[in-house]
Amino acid sequence: MNYSACTSILIGAKASMDGSVIIGRNEDAKAAWPKHFVVHPAKTATTPQTYVSPDNGFTMPLPLTAAKYTATPEWTTKYGLFEEAGINEFGVAMSATESTYSNNRVLGIDPLVKDGIGEEAMVTVVLPYCHSAREGVQQLGQIVEHYGTCESNGILFADQQEAWYLETGAGHYWVAQRIPDNAYAVVANQMAIQAVDFNDPANFLFARDLPRFVAENHLNPHSDRFIWREIFGTQDQSDLYYNTPRVWYGQRCFTPQVTAQPQSFDLPFIQYADRKLAVDDAQDYLSSHFQGTPYDPVGDGSDADKTRFRPVSLAKTQESHVLQLRPGYEPALSGIQWLAMGVAAQSVYVPFYAGIEHTPAAYHLGEATYDDQSAYWVYKLVSVLTDAHYHEAWPAVSDAQDQLRIDLKHLVHDTDAVAAQLTGPELNHYLTQRSNDAAALGIKRYRALAAKLITQATDLGPLNHHQDLNL
Repeated sequence: MNYSACTSILIGAKASMDGSVIIGRNEDAKAAWPKHFVVHPAKTATTPQTYVSPDNGFTMPLPLTAAKYTATPEWTTKYGLFEEAGINEFGVAMSATESTYSNNRVLGIDPLVKDGIGEEAMVTVVLPYCHSAREGVQQLGQIVEHYGTCESNGILFADQQEAWYLETGAGHYWVAQRIPDNAYAVVANQMAIQAVDFNDPANFLFARDLPRFVAENHLNPHSDRFIWREIFGTQDQSDLYYNTPRVWYGQRCFTPQVTAQPQSFDLPFIQYADRKLAVDDAQDYLSSHFQGTPYDPVGDGSDADKTRFRPVSLAKTQESHVLQLRPGYEPALSGIQWLAMGVAAQSVYVPFYAGIEHTPAAYHLGEATYDDQSAYWVYKLVSVLTDAHYHEAWPAVSDAQDQLRIDLKHLVHDTDAVAAQLTGPELNHYLTQRSNDAAALGIKRYRALAAKLITQATDLGPLNHHQDLNL
């Protein structure tokens, strides 16, 4: 499988309305490729542990002790695990990956490693073993340096204090930048990090001999600065239609006073919003499709404009997640994994607390063929029904989404008030119950929405004919 299309957002603590650190991403691959949602319990092994990739054979030893963590694996391990995103018991969130592309100059010197680490393994071999976002960055960086990587990727990390974005370039080189507390970043399948300050360890981490590698191989077009994006990334026509417009749209939403064009290679990685951002803003961006511009595929623009750029939310999204780390709470209560199964634009973000002990049965189900018991397929069915008669169906879908967002926010508000008085197993039991209640509510409402759309569609077929009821 070729995992080549995602969109990401990272928001610093002082840039958010409630002091949360927020990271999120759309996982895009195939239009019908279910995801599951699971909790891996903490475990301590008594014999040596080894990870072996079912995809490319990547192999590495693992620590004996693994923390509890949530994950969204594939329905099949045929191509690897692809656990993609989760929060561990120490309050560390990770999302992997944002697929990117290295240029031929660097690949000619340090090629990708066929059996190196790839997207499918990253969450599995890092998230259970790190105690902070910074530690997660360092662990993954060391793996890339030692074993190499088979792909170019961007990886998101967060805890209650920091958000980090790590990018791999070529076979063994990487750099990571801390998102400033008062800033945000949106990323879309391109190398994003710009100027690297090798003398600022608080905000930049990197492969040990990165400066030497670039200098000895004459890879830097500038003598006075080190621009990672230019040295390792690409700037081609496909970027201008596939990638840069999504970054432009995110910055247009949050920083509208900045003048820029959709097809610009100069869009900054680090950006500053004109207001404090909420978790809703991250969700709205990941579920967007150029609304309010001529480029909206379901808007009023010309046919040429509506198909000009690849939107953020699209049919090939398997799941979308926003991982929120809230201040003032212990990790079990601080972290919320907002999970929208299927196409975010037509789905809803359901809140799951990091402290949950297990996930609902519906989130363990779903294969390549439709299954009405699977959470993924419940949400995907509404997408299919909506797409068949988009403009007729959208009012009902939008109304259902709005009411669910209100009800789910209310559930979180009430849960926080009770959970703040609980500790230990009692807290985890309660968070599991309330998260499962949220999941059940979403599924119930979307089953009812699907029934409504099916009923509505019976009168929208091409063989329909308006007739006089007296005949």
